[in-house]
Amino acid sequence: MQLSKGERFNISQEAPDLKKMAIALGWQVTEAGKSYEIDVSAFMLGSDGKIPNDQYFIFYNNLQSSDGSVLQTIPDNNQGKENKTIYGVILERVNPEIVEITFVVTIHEAQKINAKFSNVTKSFIKICNLDTGSELARYELENNFSRETAVEFGRLYRKKGEWRFQAVGEGYQAGLKSFVDKYCS
Repeated sequence: MQLSKGERFNISQEAPDLKKMAIALGWQVTEAGKSYEIDVSAFMLGSDGKIPNDQYFIFYNNLQSSDGSVLQTIPDNNQGKENKTIYGVILERVNPEIVEITFVVTIHEAQKINAKFSNVTKSFIKICNLDTGSELARYELENNFSRETAVEFGRLYRKKGEWRFQAVGEGYQAGLKSFVDKYCS
């Protein structure tokens, strides 16, 4: 299923037997952005909109949540591959306190190197069945980020006991620290 900005996808209804999923994020960098170091982070949030502890902030220095439900991998030899970062999510292991997992992409030291997402194109986030490899939903972001240095691609969340996904596509003039300040207690 192809999603549009803001659209929601009910994973529990569309794939009721899904136990393990892959959340894959990808993009292409233009020639002007070849030097960019792009980071993907997942914030596992409680009902207060904050991470319960630092182990629920999954990024390049912490590749797995403390409950073992979310694991970040970066495919080897990433050049030219569609998937740049993949999160494995085991739904039944997600701590019951966690109600949302937000996926954010930032350009490392963007202000210092004068980097913008206008040089990052063909961005997407997709949900796949980890056991079968079949794609369930995909959101291809529009390339209209002229000044932004960070983008929230999407969010996985629980509502009334069901897992759902929302295509967000919201850009920010901020770095990773801004999101850490927002989501960490």
